[in-house]
Amino acid sequence: MTTIGARAAVTGLALVLFVAAPPDVSDAHGRSLSWSSWRLTADGASVRLRVPLLELTRLGVDPIADPRAAREIARQLAAQVQLTRGGRPCEPVSDPLPAAAPAGQAVYEWRVLCTGAGPLVITSAFLFREAPSHLHFARIATSDGAVRERVLTDAAPSWALGDPNAANGSAGSVGAGTGFGGYVALGIEHIATGWDHLAFVLALLLLAASFGEVAALVTGFTVAHSVTLALAVLGVVRPEPAAVEALIGFSIALVAAENGWLLGGRGRAVPWTVTALLLGMAGLAAAGIGNVPAGALAGLALFSRCHFALLERSERPARLRAAVAFAFGLIHGFGFAGILAEMALPTDRLVPALLGFNLGVELGQLAIVALAWPALRALAGLGDGRAHGALAEMASAAICGVGLFWFVTRSFG
Repeated sequence: MTTIGARAAVTGLALVLFVAAPPDVSDAHGRSLSWSSWRLTADGASVRLRVPLLELTRLGVDPIADPRAAREIARQLAAQVQLTRGGRPCEPVSDPLPAAAPAGQAVYEWRVLCTGAGPLVITSAFLFREAPSHLHFARIATSDGAVRERVLTDAAPSWALGDPNAANGSAGSVGAGTGFGGYVALGIEHIATGWDHLAFVLALLLLAASFGEVAALVTGFTVAHSVTLALAVLGVVRPEPAAVEALIGFSIALVAAENGWLLGGRGRAVPWTVTALLLGMAGLAAAGIGNVPAGALAGLALFSRCHFALLERSERPARLRAAVAFAFGLIHGFGFAGILAEMALPTDRLVPALLGFNLGVELGQLAIVALAWPALRALAGLGDGRAHGALAEMASAAICGVGLFWFVTRSFG
């Protein structure tokens, strides 16, 4: 393949990836989420719903600039987030009203009144039409302090709570929340739709030449993100989400750029370009521009320069790549933690949720590796291996471009 032909192929592949990718790929790891808290009473419930302002734009309104937005949002909430008793909707006592909210979030509160008798059911259709992958976390609290939570999805939008009158509203009458298996499924779905994590894993696999290398890469990444996932969910460490998401994009770009650098003969242009880019962004961060601290960007510049220098002198770069998989796995773990950390689960629910979610992430990741790596090795075994080299070069270039896009947009978005 000529140089011009290779560049054209790389450009074409990158364009195909951007055009063919799902609509949420530019946001990649960030999931469409909302949360509701229900305090059950003898005659109904008090409701508090929280949703990011950005998610509300999916409804076709500007929640900040449009004076009619609050009324339209309230109308949709009352119609789509409901409590029923005995199959009959519990009527809102008043329209959902805006309440004090954290930066970048909207909070609405209202109360519903239930008549008659029968089991209670929470149902949400909020944002499922606009974002079918949307997750709604519902939490209930009864008068005697029982707390449960459940993840509602487009496929399972309802939560049957049972009849609170059957046991005087005791914990035993409260419908079961999401169990261990449910969190396993959530973890699998999370990795399967986390395009940035998938891109990172694929970038690592492109140059893996043996099962031992794959095992080292996957183990390093798994151990690292499991550690930080636990630390973040347990509240030991609370990183800045915007910075974490930006650094995940950087990890993808760096590993993919490293692939191209190793395939292209280990010249000086790539290491110095990466270092200069990071130092330039560190300067902007020092001036108050961007979401990533200047110190973190300067540290990444030093890390990247040293890493390329070590690779240049190494006869077995696979070991260093496993170390990088571990280092960046720590960052990806904070990204995985976002969903569970936002749920603020009670202590007795936290451990099974954490273990189940992490197991789901690992199972999904192993399934992806089991599908992708054998296909790559089969391609490498064809002919003289040029087809595999061309694919690795083109895929790395495309992944690097996407990772760089995520890094820059998340850093300054």
